[in-house]
Amino acid sequence: MKAAVLHEVNQPLVIEDVSVPNPGPREVLIRTRVAGLCHSDLHFMEGLYPHPLPAVLGHESAGVVEKVGSDVTYVKPGDHVVTCLSVFCGTCDNCTTGRTVLCTDTTVKMLPGASNRLSWARSEKLNQFLNLSSFAEQMLVHENAIVKIRNDMPLELAALIGCGVITGYGAVVNTAKVTAGETVAVIGCGGVGMAAINGAAIAGAGRIIAIDTNPAKLQLATKLGATDIVDPRNGDVVQQVRELTKGGVNHSFEVLGRKETAEQSFAMLAAGGTATIVGMIPFGQKIELHGFDFLRERRIQGSSMGSNHFRVDMPRLVEFYMRGKLHLEDWISAKLKLSEINEGFANMKAGKTVRSVIMFDA
Repeated sequence: MKAAVLHEVNQPLVIEDVSVPNPGPREVLIRTRVAGLCHSDLHFMEGLYPHPLPAVLGHESAGVVEKVGSDVTYVKPGDHVVTCLSVFCGTCDNCTTGRTVLCTDTTVKMLPGASNRLSWARSEKLNQFLNLSSFAEQMLVHENAIVKIRNDMPLELAALIGCGVITGYGAVVNTAKVTAGETVAVIGCGGVGMAAINGAAIAGAGRIIAIDTNPAKLQLATKLGATDIVDPRNGDVVQQVRELTKGGVNHSFEVLGRKETAEQSFAMLAAGGTATIVGMIPFGQKIELHGFDFLRERRIQGSSMGSNHFRVDMPRLVEFYMRGKLHLEDWISAKLKLSEINEGFANMKAGKTVRSVIMFDA
């Protein structure tokens, strides 16, 4: 099969011939139909986060089950599935207390470099990425890395749910637990930011402020539920938000993964407000906060993949789409072939897209 391989950081992905073995007892072989290009992939491509190389990247995907291992009962060949990097064991302390996204069983949620699911003609090891590696025509994954979805859900839209949507929506609904009437600010209107905005609207937030420098993205944000827009080029972001809300927001969501915007997310809070950091701040970078601000019970927290329970959350998101509450069609900026993947990432880095997807049947 064909796959896009990262050999070195800051170098283009290379299309290579690779292979996967037959499924083990709890493994599932999937024919990849769609894979989204995510900023998280770009972080690893640029070396902002470490990972053993060479590797097949990709983690936001949907496909069709081809084969199942001997102990798999959850899916069968022909089932449509969405993948999720939040693979879980179901028995560790975090899983049994409801925090499956933080599973600690490394025999299921294998650490980088531990998997032997990919091979090629070269002598060096080819590494799986985040237990998925979806920039390939097939994926071999643990059965607890997938969720079944209804067959009438378009797979190019379902793929978005596998990372961008669940991350943004889940940060709002699961991590921050936004309630009806509360005020929300979202810093960054890419795919994850749009999901946070749409999720805040579904949760009933009273005011949703979208913050970005791209006019087209701000316009789309209003369609997805934003009640106000803020362009950082028009002045101090924190001051603009405080003036709009007469004192600050109940919840802010930082989706860009930058030191400056993480600090801004905390500074724009009202008393008792919570800042949720969703973006991947570069490995080793620190943020600075004013200690005095904590006296008004302001909080800052992280969110991993939207604190998801993906086998519950993702089917619900599919239903939201089917009922017209989740506006996924508007997010796809480009449909690409695997051979066009580097062009897709270049456009992402230039801020030209909300989400691009690789269509493996194209």
